[in-house]
Amino acid sequence: MSVCVVSAGTKTVLVPIANGSEEIEAVTIIDVLRRAGASVTVASVEDTRQVEMSRQVQLVADKLISDCVGTTFDAIALPGGMPGAESLCASKHLETLLMEQQQSGRLLSAICAAPAVVLESKGLLKGLKATCHPGFQGRLANQSAISKRVVEADNIITSQAPGTAMEFSLAIVQRLFGEQVAQEVAGPMVVHS
Repeated sequence: MSVCVVSAGTKTVLVPIANGSEEIEAVTIIDVLRRAGASVTVASVEDTRQVEMSRQVQLVADKLISDCVGTTFDAIALPGGMPGAESLCASKHLETLLMEQQQSGRLLSAICAAPAVVLESKGLLKGLKATCHPGFQGRLANQSAISKRVVEADNIITSQAPGTAMEFSLAIVQRLFGEQVAQEVAGPMVVHS
């Protein structure tokens, strides 16, 4: 059974992807946000719209990241995966979007390697509590919340790994649309025994 909760006041979300991005995280973010009614733009930081994810899954982005510069998004959600997170970090177009997002106080979110490799390295965490994949936790300046699955601090949401992707995505939905919409989206995806 598929569910799509159409929310009043559609929110826009950018999900950048790269060769080597984590497919479970990327697809979960995209799917859950679209179920909530968000207008999700998937943008490749590569030279082509088609990217090969970390486990050789091929995804075709909606557009190139260069086509997104100058567009305002309610949220930007970064999947992790290596070397995908490094490619996200190296993208000057994405850096421009991230800096504008932070300066405006709009939502930034990252999972797995991306909180450390992208957000921390760009100075976007500024000592805020955050979490990330255990293999990258040593790169976070603030270590006080690294054991948590999902951490919300100011306008930033971070999470750990593919196993926390659903919880992370629902936290983004809750922040954008409220608790009721998050529960409506989560409901049909939960197995009841």
